[in-house]
Amino acid sequence: MAVRVASVSVTYPLENALFQWEAGIARLRELEAAGMLRGDQVTVPVREELRRRLGATFTADQLADLYGAGTDWASQLPGVDPGMSDLQDLVDAAFWLQLQAAGDFAGGRRVQLDA
Repeated sequence: MAVRVASVSVTYPLENALFQWEAGIARLRELEAAGMLRGDQVTVPVREELRRRLGATFTADQLADLYGAGTDWASQLPGVDPGMSDLQDLVDAAFWLQLQAAGDFAGGRRVQLDA
């Protein structure tokens, strides 16, 4: 007897993602202000991978869903040190920076798009 398993797509709440991403961008700014690192060492490769995965046109919800699916892949990107103590904060910062390019996000908030 074969058992059929339905595939369920679970969305990740944008509000939850924003909380993480805002904390990440704040940490990035702290580290850069203290001269402890150049954030682009992590944010640039992560953003390039996000562009590859999402394409040029995406929504804030699509970005949040990708985040909710996990970010372990970021530690395997060329030039990213997987042993970095603040790696997850910097990945979160990269998602925040990428959010600025979302088609339905402007001025620090989500905007309604006409259908």
